[in-house]
Amino acid sequence: MFRKCMSLFLGLLMVLSMTGAVAETAVTVTDMTGREITLTEPATRIVALTASDCEILYALGAGDLLVGRGEYCDYPEAVLALPAVQSGAETNIEQIKALEPQVVLMATMAQTTEQVEALENAGIHVVVSDAQNIEGIYQAIEMIGALVGKTAEAETLTASMKDTFAAVSEASVETGKTVYFEVSPLQWGLWTAGKGTFMDELAGMCGLTNVFADVDGWASISEEQVLARNPDYIVTTTMYFGEGPTPVEEITSRPGWENLKAVTSGQVFNADYNEITRPGPRLMNAVQSLFDFVQEHEASLEPAA
Repeated sequence: MFRKCMSLFLGLLMVLSMTGAVAETAVTVTDMTGREITLTEPATRIVALTASDCEILYALGAGDLLVGRGEYCDYPEAVLALPAVQSGAETNIEQIKALEPQVVLMATMAQTTEQVEALENAGIHVVVSDAQNIEGIYQAIEMIGALVGKTAEAETLTASMKDTFAAVSEASVETGKTVYFEVSPLQWGLWTAGKGTFMDELAGMCGLTNVFADVDGWASISEEQVLARNPDYIVTTTMYFGEGPTPVEEITSRPGWENLKAVTSGQVFNADYNEITRPGPRLMNAVQSLFDFVQEHEASLEPAA
């Protein structure tokens, strides 16, 4: 009887210890749509459909956990060795399932409820990462860090970004000048970054005021609106592939744009598309480049001693 009781007691201890181990390694995150996702352990097989999430994973030292990427994920170079899957409106569920991920990281843009349901019905956790502003980027980093068991690394990364942004802000002076962010060129229909976006925040860090700070988020605008607001600076994110006019040349040669203050003073800046448009760690590079461009011009306006 004693031996039987001891066996039951030891068996109970083993079950409790195993339950405790699972509880200690379980991960619960709340994604950026408010959905709560629980994994029995930190994720070890991930497909990331957005470039910024791939960059965050590598910055956290977790790039080796990726088993697939969205077709536009191209940084760092190591990510190109991974299988690419269709993303956005053309997200290919079968391609993703074939990679056998535990987790798919995706944004809300162009994704559908049906796509999410199809993945979850296949036993794949869907985590939405959808940062629009800098605080959202910190939230995404924290969430992804928790998802892969890299909370300390996430804290270090966000601290580095905060330090960089603070240093740029401290070094800047209020110029009293405006900037227009052209995130889609004229030929495709003009779009800009309004209030509530990380580009709007970058402008403030560099001592500039977003000329479209009165519009919400990423917005479609007209050529007439740009001309009427006459910005002091223009930042274009258009990529250049080595043929035809450069993005700066295209803007400065547009009929009717020749009298804009940004054009007459030569203050049209072609930012690195990937650095300035992706809500991730390389915004540190983007803000530094914009700061340097503004400072160089403002310094040239100062009277000689």
